[in-house]
Amino acid sequence: MTASTRQIKLGAFLMQTGHHIAAWRHPYAQADAGSNFRHYVELVQKAEAAKFDAIFLADAVGVRSTNLPSLARTARADHFEPLTLLSALAAVTDRIGLIATVSTSFNEPFNVARKFASLDQISGGRSGWNLVTSSGGAEAQNFNRDEHLDHALRYERAAEFHDVVTGLWDSWEDDSFTRDPDSGLYLDPDKLHVLGHKGKHFSVRGPLNVSRSPQGRPVVVQAGASEAGKDLAARTAEVIFVAHQTFGEAKAFYADIKARVRQHGRHPEDVKIMPGIFPVVGRTQAEADEKFQQLQDLVHPTVGLELLSTVVGGFDLSGYPVDGPLPELPETNGPKSRQRLLVDLARRDNLSIRDLYLHIAGARGHQQVVGTPARIADQLQQWFEEGGADGFNIMSPWFPGGLDDFIDGVLPELRRRGLFRNEYEGRTLREHLGLKRPVHPARALLAA
Repeated sequence: MTASTRQIKLGAFLMQTGHHIAAWRHPYAQADAGSNFRHYVELVQKAEAAKFDAIFLADAVGVRSTNLPSLARTARADHFEPLTLLSALAAVTDRIGLIATVSTSFNEPFNVARKFASLDQISGGRSGWNLVTSSGGAEAQNFNRDEHLDHALRYERAAEFHDVVTGLWDSWEDDSFTRDPDSGLYLDPDKLHVLGHKGKHFSVRGPLNVSRSPQGRPVVVQAGASEAGKDLAARTAEVIFVAHQTFGEAKAFYADIKARVRQHGRHPEDVKIMPGIFPVVGRTQAEADEKFQQLQDLVHPTVGLELLSTVVGGFDLSGYPVDGPLPELPETNGPKSRQRLLVDLARRDNLSIRDLYLHIAGARGHQQVVGTPARIADQLQQWFEEGGADGFNIMSPWFPGGLDDFIDGVLPELRRRGLFRNEYEGRTLREHLGLKRPVHPARALLAA
């Protein structure tokens, strides 16, 4: 494969002990990662030294499983609130982007706008908001609800939520705060813009009591791949995290999103598509296979079955023969695209329930690659150069060793091919990703 003038964008997706469901049982894993701040400091500093564009923290506002036998055997019950953690990590890093998930279902727009604007100020323009609508039943029950809002209504509400948050981020122009002690003028009132939003779901006056972001606005990230999710992302997202099993799926999604982006009057380069990749790296194929099998052997059947039940939309599979086929599933009110992906995979490859839960034990439906640095780099390069991705969200099997393997093995191979940076060229997350700094709407009107 030939070198490319474009370069791959890389996120380090950090998840407690690692992405494999049995990662905490690995002999060298940081088993107490969910409550160990120094563990995260070590990981983010490694990722920054390796020149990753960003780290990413997923989130759920509740314990991820109500199945106690399964919960007792996973490292998914305790984890930090992500914005609190990223604010602390901002103080021990200088360049790397800081992206966190915050749900539109269980927050108010003003709070979200204020928190991310504050993180952007603290970090010097490195924050990103992964906008999700949430899908876990246990989350709804923590917020005065027995179940989630309907899928379509969640996305309708999320679209308005996004517009309110971004409107609040434009409360102040870049040079609003003069802070001139001689004149006694702290700010220029002509550069204040009160939002005054009144919509179907929200009524928010504003303005935001945080000044304009160093990068204009925090970067907006989304991960929905349903029809509603894709339409919202094409209108509003600047980065899209997504799960694909095959290059064909990735290429079709990429073309679809870029076409939708154009339909919304945006340039295709304004949106970076970054599929999740679960890499198991070995010096040889045999070593990589052995590393992967070591983790697979640690999957308890109760944990595997509960994981699959959750990922296919909260459908209880415990009453079905584990070595039989996946049954017909009712349409979920949760992540529709992920359910469809796994059903299609099971039917295409004739997988039993056990086969399927072992298949997703590491990547949860994302692409997994087990092999040498060259083999993994080959796949990343193909997806990147042939219209399947602008970059990747790296889902290390276990921490810290899985991230070390990728940094020490795959990154040198990507750099040798001219596909990844040697040094940061900017300071903000937008600069890393090649995204334009948003012009304040008031300035855009003057320019027009």
